[in-house]
Amino acid sequence: MELEGKTAVITGGASGIGFATARQFAASGVKLVLGDIEKEPLREAVDTLRAEGAQVVGVVSDVSRESDVFALRDKAISEFGTAHIVFNNAGVAAGPAIGTPKKVWDWVMGVNVDGVINGINAFMPVFLAQNEGHVINTGSLAGLGGVPGMGAYCASKFAVVGISECLFHELALSGKNVGVSALCPGFVRTRIHESQRNMPDELVSYNEDPAARAVAEFAATAVNNGIDVTEVAHAVEHAVRTNTFWILTHEHAAVRTTEQRVAWMLGGPAPGINLDRATKP
Repeated sequence: MELEGKTAVITGGASGIGFATARQFAASGVKLVLGDIEKEPLREAVDTLRAEGAQVVGVVSDVSRESDVFALRDKAISEFGTAHIVFNNAGVAAGPAIGTPKKVWDWVMGVNVDGVINGINAFMPVFLAQNEGHVINTGSLAGLGGVPGMGAYCASKFAVVGISECLFHELALSGKNVGVSALCPGFVRTRIHESQRNMPDELVSYNEDPAARAVAEFAATAVNNGIDVTEVAHAVEHAVRTNTFWILTHEHAAVRTTEQRVAWMLGGPAPGINLDRATKP
């Protein structure tokens, strides 16, 4: 896809990978619709991009709500005529497999999985009708192999990878000029370890649980040792331009994780966890 003059919708667009990708796209002449649940950071992101010359609008949105994601689509159409790219990027992290309350699981799955489903349902009819478009879904290395302390997050990202693979095969059978990419990075310097800032009020007390605090501290250390968001943004843009499915910013770790899984399935030892590999490309 040639990017000049195209329109991209990015969820979780006010910070982290979403904002970095918005800036990358804008430099290539892409018009932008940014969605984010945080009102003030979204305003600041839009102001910053406009000051840099971007054509951009922001919409406060909760991706777990279908109506909010459809509103992002409608905004893209009303402002720019259509959309060509949707980056289902908004995400949160919380909860080990043991002891995490169901309501916390529901919150993580609502944002990370329902957000992707809502994005596909909102934009795919547009892309298919115009025979042009690209979907990027944010998975994770945690969607390629289980990680201790991250049960809810891993479950959600495994789902995102599975949905993305199914979408790839369905699009291939359709013969339409619509692409899909699964972004599966390792640790990136974002605020994902501060996901509790957007938790529903009734769940905030969960963060005082000792297990939750221990996981948060572990995540903060790993994230802060990760790669810069600009590396991910470059990789996302390249995938859209070249219609590449896998976006692996930590390719060695992603491939090794998969190789270890295959060996385990064939009777070998369980995979080890190498956090150092997950923080470096």
